[in-house]
Amino acid sequence: MLTTKQKSFLRSKAHHLDPIFQVGKGGVNENMIKQIADVLEARELIKVSVLQNCGEDKREVAEQLAKGARAELIQVIGSIIVLYKESRENKKIELPR
Repeated sequence: MLTTKQKSFLRSKAHHLDPIFQVGKGGVNENMIKQIADVLEARELIKVSVLQNCGEDKREVAEQLAKGARAELIQVIGSIIVLYKESRENKKIELPR
């Protein structure tokens, strides 16, 4: 579990990132979760965009993605979801204590 200080740090790091994935009318599926987990292992911090034609609630989509990829949900702002997962082999982000 991350502290509020760590989440704030990650939000500032994610600010300049562009969304890598888009969730559309198909919603969240196993393939998408697997791809997000793989990208999180490589990058640690990503943004996911929820399109307007997605029938599910943005918060529910965020929870599904975080739970499925075993990642931390950092932020849901507008239609953008920020996810973080510490990488085992490609550790790039040093979190504040």
